[in-house]
Amino acid sequence: MIETIEVTGSTNADLIDRIGNGEAVLEGKWLQAERQTGGRGRLGRKWESPSGNLFCSTVIDVREGDPPAHSLSFVVGLAVSDALKRSLLPRTPTVLKWPNDVLVRGAKIAGILLERVGDKVVAGVGVNVCHAPELPDRETTSVLYENGKHGGNPGLVLSLLADALVQRVSNWRQFGLPATLDAWTGAAHPVGTALSIKSGDEGEVRGSFAGLDQNGALLLCLANGALRTIHAGDVAMIAEG
Repeated sequence: MIETIEVTGSTNADLIDRIGNGEAVLEGKWLQAERQTGGRGRLGRKWESPSGNLFCSTVIDVREGDPPAHSLSFVVGLAVSDALKRSLLPRTPTVLKWPNDVLVRGAKIAGILLERVGDKVVAGVGVNVCHAPELPDRETTSVLYENGKHGGNPGLVLSLLADALVQRVSNWRQFGLPATLDAWTGAAHPVGTALSIKSGDEGEVRGSFAGLDQNGALLLCLANGALRTIHAGDVAMIAEG
């Protein structure tokens, strides 16, 4: 169930509006825009949206007995990684970075934005397919750059992503949050990776990645050996040397 439109402000906002207006937006519905004029990322950032990249959103129902809705960020991240690895970047390792980025060789190739609407979660995904927008605070890359002529097809990326997400959501419901967190940790940067975390309350905190707690919060090992639990913040990997 993929609907493609030429241009919109934000596919997330469009699905949220449809749900709010009483439209029956079923799980598995995807809305793809060839171009966005008001794409959004985490922490209020603008998501650069040049034509040729993938901008899409889908709906996931939050059912009784499901794991916590916030953990769907891990589910969607795993699905994006699956889609990229299976056919598009088979020889280029993708790495998940908490809470919602997908990296290749340390550069951002995809991001995720989750928004709760009643008993549904709208999950927005942006993938740099043909272009790698310049960002002031991080490196970026694209599928086309990493994979050459075989990588520049947003529709193919979405088809692979939709299939991968069905399986990952099924696993999330069947096996629970611990299995999802284990899978995410296995696809993330290694334990011990140096991280910088910026939050509005405490400024910058540095340490090394020590995994996730049972709820999916990031565990940061400080220089003195103490563990700090991080529930929100802007995370950056610190280059060695």
